[in-house]
Amino acid sequence: MTIQSLIANNVTIHPTAEVSPQAYIGDGCKIWHQAQVREHARLGDNCIVGKGSYIDFDVEIGNNVKIQNGVFIYHGVTIEDGVFIGPRVCFTNDMYPRAITLEGNLKTDSDWEVGRTLVCYGASIGAGAIILPDVVIGRFALVGAGAVVTKDVPDHGLVLGNPARLVGFVCRCAQRLRKRMRRSGMLILDCPACEATYELEAPDDPYL
Repeated sequence: MTIQSLIANNVTIHPTAEVSPQAYIGDGCKIWHQAQVREHARLGDNCIVGKGSYIDFDVEIGNNVKIQNGVFIYHGVTIEDGVFIGPRVCFTNDMYPRAITLEGNLKTDSDWEVGRTLVCYGASIGAGAIILPDVVIGRFALVGAGAVVTKDVPDHGLVLGNPARLVGFVCRCAQRLRKRMRRSGMLILDCPACEATYELEAPDDPYL
């Protein structure tokens, strides 16, 4: 099977990029300088993969995803439609990393368990963030630049810091939401930019 048989129409692949013949590349994708896409990775339609990015084998990426320069997405990661991934973001996949076994031998694929990560529809991950395995980043969530995500992020959640902490919520337009009231376990919020209103599950923190 040739690479052409797995590439859809109107795809741009820079001559310095390395795309496995067993990767699927959707319609309208652009893969730029020195990027690598491994075997059985799947990119949906209209994705952009920036310079020097690495997409590991079996990674699943939806439609209209923007992957900036120098991003590392390892085996075990699924990214839904409309996600933005900033430059130098790193997705990890091993909670207990070691190069060798207890006997001192070099580890193989059978010597460790892959951690799974899901990035949901419309979420954004800021530059230089590190995403540990076994987390879900919710719909339209926003991970701040340099954050280290160690646990799930709720829909529309805004997380910052190391370890990342929930500090508020953001609109679909990415602006920070204002809290109008807290009622029956729910937060009522609105957006100062586009005037959208949201009713979201209230976190345990009473200040949010």
